[in-house]
Amino acid sequence: MSITILAIESSCDDTSAAVLRDGEVLSNCVANQEAHSVYGGVVPEVASRAHQINIVPVVELALQKAGVNKRELDAVAFTRGPGLIGSLLVGTAFAKAYALSLGIPLVEANHMQAHVLAHFAEPPKPSFPFLCLTVSGGHTQLVLVHSHLDMEVIGHSLDDAAGEAFDKTGKLLGLDYPAGPLIDRLAQKGKPVFDFPEPQIPGLDFSFSGLKTAILYFLRQEKANNPDFIGENLTDICASVQNRIVSILLKKLALAADQAGVREVAIAGGVSANSALRAGLEQLGKEKGWNTYIPRFEYCTDNAGMIAVAGYYKYLEGAFASQDVEPLARWKF
Repeated sequence: MSITILAIESSCDDTSAAVLRDGEVLSNCVANQEAHSVYGGVVPEVASRAHQINIVPVVELALQKAGVNKRELDAVAFTRGPGLIGSLLVGTAFAKAYALSLGIPLVEANHMQAHVLAHFAEPPKPSFPFLCLTVSGGHTQLVLVHSHLDMEVIGHSLDDAAGEAFDKTGKLLGLDYPAGPLIDRLAQKGKPVFDFPEPQIPGLDFSFSGLKTAILYFLRQEKANNPDFIGENLTDICASVQNRIVSILLKKLALAADQAGVREVAIAGGVSANSALRAGLEQLGKEKGWNTYIPRFEYCTDNAGMIAVAGYYKYLEGAFASQDVEPLARWKF
């Protein structure tokens, strides 16, 4: 029997809808919100209002691109959390109403689990068990994946996420939001000549708050000596910051892989689109003899395709949500 799922993703500032049939993503549409750039970060109220405007046309576009009539749908999957509560409310309410109107079940998805499951949107797909470094603007996690629905967080950030470190650094440098992709592009033109400290956190956990503070004090001191320091050294600063963040991530990833005894290693989340992290994983994988997996850019950032994949495997298990389900701003797995 064929299974066709409509998926909704609205956890932050991207409104996305996707259609999946029998595990294959047929369409994956995203409406971005450019209004936040003037504020230097996501404004929750602005985001939720934009979701209300975007969600209907994005869903219609996803169905059209997939060549699927809404009457062919077997379920509606949606992001329940974690994320911005106002944004999640829009997606949750739409998904509940859409499923109810069609008389089909709801399937809730954890946003971070879905990032991991983005690896099953298309081949090559990792074998179980595998280790996944999941890095985004709000989370940094090491996840040991035993099956599609059985995941164990074995390491996480004790404070700030890697993506936040990129964005806050960008703000200090006067870059537009989101700064992560801009730092990546600028870093490719520079050299990591400035040595930023590596947090001494034992075990598999991360910390990026101290690094952010070190960058702030470094820039403050250098600007006091030379007001034009940032402009004159922008590419090298970006290369140095990126080099340190990537080295922290890969060092912990290598430690986790050794401790878990796995050779299947993946990255996921918005920061997995970073070119230095992708290249670093491939190089480390060759040195360690790993099989490495990196999603296409389309499946790195927030997208409904990964929600559709998560919803598909939950559908197969009959794990449906109630119409009474409410979004969760914080939701661990």
